[in-house]
Amino acid sequence: MLLSFAQSKESVLLRKAQGLGNQACGNLLLKLTAEGWGQAGPASSTSLRLVGGGSRCDGRVEIFQHGTWGRVLDDEWDMQEASVVCRQLRCGEAETAYNPPKPQRGTGPVGLRGVQCAGHEASLTLCNTSLPESTLAAGIAEDVGVVCWGSRQIRLVNGRGRCAGRVEIYHQGSWGTVCDDGWDLSDAAVVCHQLGCGGAVEVVGSTRFGEGSGQIWLDSVNCSGAEAALWECPAGSWGQHDCGHKEDAGVVCSDFMALRLHNSTNCSGRLQVFYNGTWGTVCSNSMTPQTVSLACKELGCGDGGSLETRLPYGRVSGPTWLDRVECGERNSSFWQCPSAPWDPQSCDDLRDETHITCNGSLWG
Repeated sequence: MLLSFAQSKESVLLRKAQGLGNQACGNLLLKLTAEGWGQAGPASSTSLRLVGGGSRCDGRVEIFQHGTWGRVLDDEWDMQEASVVCRQLRCGEAETAYNPPKPQRGTGPVGLRGVQCAGHEASLTLCNTSLPESTLAAGIAEDVGVVCWGSRQIRLVNGRGRCAGRVEIYHQGSWGTVCDDGWDLSDAAVVCHQLGCGGAVEVVGSTRFGEGSGQIWLDSVNCSGAEAALWECPAGSWGQHDCGHKEDAGVVCSDFMALRLHNSTNCSGRLQVFYNGTWGTVCSNSMTPQTVSLACKELGCGDGGSLETRLPYGRVSGPTWLDRVECGERNSSFWQCPSAPWDPQSCDDLRDETHITCNGSLWG
């Protein structure tokens, strides 16, 4: 019964469309398609996409129709249309509506041209639109693009891993840095939690991770530590600052891990791991030759090495984070290898410390 009702209603609307002019008929048929008549369900966000941006929530707008992706062209593209696109893609609110510069324009077929939205529509095809062939001489129309709130991203750069480095934010289509004015552990904690990198153990400046370039997006950030994202914290206006890149903020999170050779003579020394903000020993129990090779590779000291035998007596000072690291042929990185759980007292005998000599050299 429900199917018969839907088919009957669709037939009435299609008969009505037959009495309209070409352009009006085209608009009505687009609306019928967007509302799901003759389909298994309503239109989804997969009928629209943004290309050429830094995320799925910013870039040039394309629409999928008749089995192919087409460009969207307009000569009066504004925030009302951008709001509909961002909502349809589930990318939050619209930040910017723009016409891409010439190098970023599309070259393929045109899907929609001349879009006029009120801003509340659920889909771009529910706006007042013109079919491409009906407006070929209607003036100059250009490719259109949007930047949605959901395009914002955060990353840590130059820190030998994703959980330490210079803080950078992707905003309005470009990456920029954060000024370290007032930057503290509460601010860093929000960054670390946002990245899934545990808590913050250290705040650092550009001397550690280098200076960034381009925009400085945020200044005077003042987080409580409970915010879900850095841009939810009180701060100055986007792009407003009195800083240079020598003041770029950086963080080290608790999940950041690194290797080093302590008391090293070039590529030979005691193997240590950085975890939870502290350097500690790697124990040698059950260590395989592949483990030594991958440690050397991680250190930039060649692709192989040997485990040195030491016979000192005494107790290890400081944490001993790892033991029973057993890398195999299937492991391509030291961090992929199975081991005993992280424990600051993994071993306590000096004879269990790992001393390795790699076959490479840090100095050429």
